[in-house]
Amino acid sequence: MQKEFFKHININPDHIHIPNGLVKDIEAFCRWYEEEIRKVGGIDLQLLGIGRDGHIGFNEPGSSLGSRTRIKTLDAETIKDNARFFKKKEGIPKFAITMGVGTIMDAKCCLLLASGSDKSKVLTKAIEGPITAQVTASILQMHKDLLVIADEKASRDLKNKEYYQHIEELTRELKTLIIDEKGSR
Repeated sequence: MQKEFFKHININPDHIHIPNGLVKDIEAFCRWYEEEIRKVGGIDLQLLGIGRDGHIGFNEPGSSLGSRTRIKTLDAETIKDNARFFKKKEGIPKFAITMGVGTIMDAKCCLLLASGSDKSKVLTKAIEGPITAQVTASILQMHKDLLVIADEKASRDLKNKEYYQHIEELTRELKTLIIDEKGSR
């Protein structure tokens, strides 16, 4: 995350909180992590990607939709997808500490990013399909403040794509009206 994302943006390092997969007592760490989130009043913005199998975080298909921070066994596809980040095959993790789906859903706002044609079918399942633990990203349909940003390739299979674009245009128009109204007072 440091190399691929955080070093490219302007963020205070004290505001970055990634689960530490190298701790000795995983259960105690997971409890501590959840408590730290609670102590600061929750997560304001949860930034998410979507795996090719529809997972968010490392909440693989079949994960409990109410789960909390814990250790999770990674799916073979996830292990393969993450291999590019490791020099040696032996260094590729088979387990990860992840925020649970319930922890993610507690965030005030969720931002889901998707790019590439390999995400097209699963993004459609997540947005337009039934809510299911087999596509953990589908639970985001229930989030009170979700923004999905997807490129053309990732969004090509969405059946209601024109409607989503229409909503986006009207939302921008509404925000402009609200800003103008506040400025005119």
